[in-house]
Amino acid sequence: MSYLRFRAVTKDFPGVRALDGVSFDVEKGTVLGLCGENGAGKSTLMNVLAGIHPYGTYEGAVEIAGKPIRFRDPKEAEEAGVAIIHQELSLFPEMTVAENILIGRENARNGVLDPVEVFAAASELLERYGVALDPAARVGDLKLGEWQLVEITRALGRNADILVLDEPTSALSARETSTLFKIIRGLKQAGVTMVYISHKIDELFEICDRIAVLRDGRCVQEPTPCDALTREGLLRSMVGRSIEHFIPYTETSRGAPRLEVREWQVRRPLLPGEFLVADVSFSVHSGEVFGIYGLMGSGRTEIVTSLFAGFPPNTWDGFLRVNGRTVRFRDTRDAIEAGLMLTTEERRRFGLIPTLGVGDNITLASLDRCSDSGVLDEKRESEIEQFWIHRLRIKTPGPEEPVLHLSGGNQQKVIVARCLAAEPRILLLDEPTRGVDVGARQEIYTLINELKERGMAILLVTSDLPELLGLCDRMLVMHEGWAVGLFERGEADAETIGALATGNV
Repeated sequence: MSYLRFRAVTKDFPGVRALDGVSFDVEKGTVLGLCGENGAGKSTLMNVLAGIHPYGTYEGAVEIAGKPIRFRDPKEAEEAGVAIIHQELSLFPEMTVAENILIGRENARNGVLDPVEVFAAASELLERYGVALDPAARVGDLKLGEWQLVEITRALGRNADILVLDEPTSALSARETSTLFKIIRGLKQAGVTMVYISHKIDELFEICDRIAVLRDGRCVQEPTPCDALTREGLLRSMVGRSIEHFIPYTETSRGAPRLEVREWQVRRPLLPGEFLVADVSFSVHSGEVFGIYGLMGSGRTEIVTSLFAGFPPNTWDGFLRVNGRTVRFRDTRDAIEAGLMLTTEERRRFGLIPTLGVGDNITLASLDRCSDSGVLDEKRESEIEQFWIHRLRIKTPGPEEPVLHLSGGNQQKVIVARCLAAEPRILLLDEPTRGVDVGARQEIYTLINELKERGMAILLVTSDLPELLGLCDRMLVMHEGWAVGLFERGEADAETIGALATGNV
């Protein structure tokens, strides 16, 4: 029985039609997978449903249980039983886990929050859904994956009839993803209707009943039972062309070491006795991709962030040589001048200036290449912007478009473009394909191989095992801050690396 219906939904933004007559149904108590390339309109359609794009700002109709809905704001949607877990997280860093989960629904007396009641209610939700987080912890001290778990718990606590999950596993470990899928199956049995947005094809086939595809704002595949679909056919529907979904690898001759790390340690800020990374050593050579793999909390992100001087200098220690010269960076400017660039895992917190245009975000770290004697060469700047927008197929009306208007995957491509526009000699990539569609992911893989062929040293941090095994020449496995394995390409399989990363050896 159809419970949620979209009828000819059309939505325009300045210079672009984001949705073009989208129509399909979702049956009650089922999970519909919704996929498509970055900018296809998936999140925009769900924002219509959730009242973020209010009635009157779009054409067409949305129905729930046979009744048209005309939400004027997200609160009306929430009151009608619609909850959404956004791809970009919307938590308050200075507040606790409990306060973030209960925000907007607190029991207050005389306008004052009762912290005991908030703590108890949040604790019950965390326990009910199997989320192992301390309700009293400050969200700003958590890792990205833990932020996502807080966001998920907050949405689940709304007791929604319709739940939208927009890339919910993009920062989750395999174990956490398994917990989420268990929750989804329980909600399905309780009659909750869900829309699951993901670029991860295997996840869609595992958890969804039917899958629909959007492309360029249109529904190009109606909701279809998963057993009637193939992976290859789904990919063709998503990108409108045949795509090789294997991970390309280019064999090159390994050159001299560009980055040498010895006895590297990273201490937790404000808790100097607690180590996030302990005594890690490795080197990255020109013409190679060196991978670091680990679960959330393993220290993988802390390594690249500290190498790029993203932590205060008193929180990290060890020996670092860049291009044969011993260095100690005071700040990220020193790292950039030494030829390093970093794509950050947390694009909205650390990677982008949302109100700036796409082009300005791309050239932010390479203005010296656009200047002559301190005077900005706007023509040269425009050429760099246009080159990378075209090279990475960033979907935007133009370079002036504020980057906050882009889809999450296109924002990620802007960060990659910024790093490459600076022409680094050492490239630090922290989850560069997180939230990126299959077509763009393939292009990033091809670009990484091209850069490797040109002699760049590439340090790749990833939680995607096929990505690690497919791209990397050597790989380091992390577990709870320690290096527990170092392998040449072909020396270890996914099972071995997974066992090391989870401590099951």
